[in-house]
Amino acid sequence: MHAPTGLLCDLLAWPELGTIRTPAPTFGWILNSPSKPAAQRACQVRVATTLEKLSQAETCVWDSGRLDRSESLHLPYHGEVLHAEETYSWKVRVWDHEGNASPWSAPQSFTLDHWVEPNATSRYRVQRHRHFPERLLAHRERHHFADFGRHAFGWLELTLESPDDDSVIEVRLGEKAHGDAIDLHPGGTIRSAQVSLALRRGRHIYRVATPPDLRNTSGDAVLLPPEFGIVMPFRYVELIGHPVPPQRDDIVQIRLEYPFDEAASAFTSSAPALDEVWSFCKYSIRATTFCGVYIDGDRERIPYEADAYLNQLGHYAVDREFSLGRHSHEYLLTHPTSPTEWKQFSVMTGWADYEATGDARSLARHYDVLVREKIYLDRARPDGLIDTHDLRDIVDWPAGERDDYDFQPVNTVVNAFHAHTLNLMARIAGALGKRADAEQFTESARQVTASFHRVFFNPATGRYRDGDGSAHESFHANLFPLAFGLVPDKARARVVDFVKSRGMACSVYAAQFLIEGLFLSGEADHAIGLMTSTEERSWHNMLRQGATITWEAWDDRFKPNQDWNHPWGAAPANLIPRFVLGVRPLEPGFGRVLIAPQPGPLTEIHGVVPTIRGPIRVDARRHADRTWTVDYEVPVGVTADVVIPTT
Repeated sequence: MHAPTGLLCDLLAWPELGTIRTPAPTFGWILNSPSKPAAQRACQVRVATTLEKLSQAETCVWDSGRLDRSESLHLPYHGEVLHAEETYSWKVRVWDHEGNASPWSAPQSFTLDHWVEPNATSRYRVQRHRHFPERLLAHRERHHFADFGRHAFGWLELTLESPDDDSVIEVRLGEKAHGDAIDLHPGGTIRSAQVSLALRRGRHIYRVATPPDLRNTSGDAVLLPPEFGIVMPFRYVELIGHPVPPQRDDIVQIRLEYPFDEAASAFTSSAPALDEVWSFCKYSIRATTFCGVYIDGDRERIPYEADAYLNQLGHYAVDREFSLGRHSHEYLLTHPTSPTEWKQFSVMTGWADYEATGDARSLARHYDVLVREKIYLDRARPDGLIDTHDLRDIVDWPAGERDDYDFQPVNTVVNAFHAHTLNLMARIAGALGKRADAEQFTESARQVTASFHRVFFNPATGRYRDGDGSAHESFHANLFPLAFGLVPDKARARVVDFVKSRGMACSVYAAQFLIEGLFLSGEADHAIGLMTSTEERSWHNMLRQGATITWEAWDDRFKPNQDWNHPWGAAPANLIPRFVLGVRPLEPGFGRVLIAPQPGPLTEIHGVVPTIRGPIRVDARRHADRTWTVDYEVPVGVTADVVIPTT
């Protein structure tokens, strides 16, 4: 066995960039062996107050000794009491089934927070990064323009020289440009700022102070640490009135981001248009982590459950990072929002956390809240369907994207979520050893699923109606049951045909479930076609208009007050790894995985998908005779069920 790598302290890959918030953190690592079938049989962990003390068992605060343990994740600390604001180091070694010991891993350091408690979630501090313009030009005398290539949240830092103390220049920042000039009136919630900057004699560094937006810096908005001050999203900068052309290093975009490993994921294919969408969505996930919790976008900077779920799926698919998703989920349990389905998303987010990590601590802590507040059992009719007439059902957002949905007291979309969350609650209860609850949720899910089809399905048209008592059959009433696996086999073909006939007749939010349902129904050609489309409702429409972060809506026309930095529009970040590459967990924590590529019209796909146990690589090629070869690599200790694409 080689030395373990990829160490995780309480799910943090770089704990030195954050703080451990629990007095008993967990430890995990990636196994490495020249012989792939090799697996861990035992392990030993040491924790000490200094690197030097790690070398001797007697100088450690914990030496586990050799533990007969095949699991390389979530080993809880069992040593002397760890002290707040103290720094510790740890390392691990493992033994294989033949008794061969690995070398010790490289050590990893972590620091306990000033306040710790058993149920806290450890997380990182938001980091600052310096970026220089990709393009800098002086297109008129005393008028300079910089393009940083990508939108980012942060502030502008200038290093400028002035011959006296009386010089004043104008600085403009913005998300939208017309040619080489910033649009100062872009409309909606697209950001721009115009400020005067007084210069001092000599060469000095200036932070350009932009005015705060009260909506996203007060009230329920997530506030940034005071040391960050006011930040805004921008890509372009203009300097007006400065006599000396600045150098590239004189204009700096200070970006705020949660720690992110750019090399953790990769994707290329025979379709450059799909590759571009994947890169676009990956960066959207990265750039919108600046608050240290998943937010809706810049207009409000408030976490919402639906936004958090879509953000979480994308984040898992592009980085080996779990703390931000867990923290956002737990934040929303204590700061819930009002839409009906948004509350149901908490069950989905909790399960997604467990499925990605295999760590049930968060589920156990919050199980009672999920049961009591997130599944609406008190609203169930005798047939199991729920009545939400006095709640705020969403269906889709913005409202104009609902395909004329006919809201009824017992409606199809909310009850599709209800059936899905009951199924997930059965799995959650089972994972926590609550057998009676698991059986009850399983039976409730069975009843609701049967009632769902009986009440809402129209056998004459082969489509689902919008609700009990409605004659309208909307796009959304059919795409959600398809995504949640509620459509019986005998009815699926007609539902799929209807969904395919409507193209992208939904918002960027619902696109996640539309495309997921298509992949789950074996419709990869259509699903990939939607992700590579150049129509108005498409990711390429955003790219065509200069977007580098996904938008809240497909176009300003659909939501005039939209913001240009909304990660819930980044669905392909998770759909491409999960379905085009086909990598999904078959058991929580990725100990067993499915690799079932769905390339559709593509002839080649190549990618790396991060998991808690290490990266999974997939390379698939179609040959001249239309057969496929799939080459793959999974981490040591992981078993894979591989499905070869067929034509």
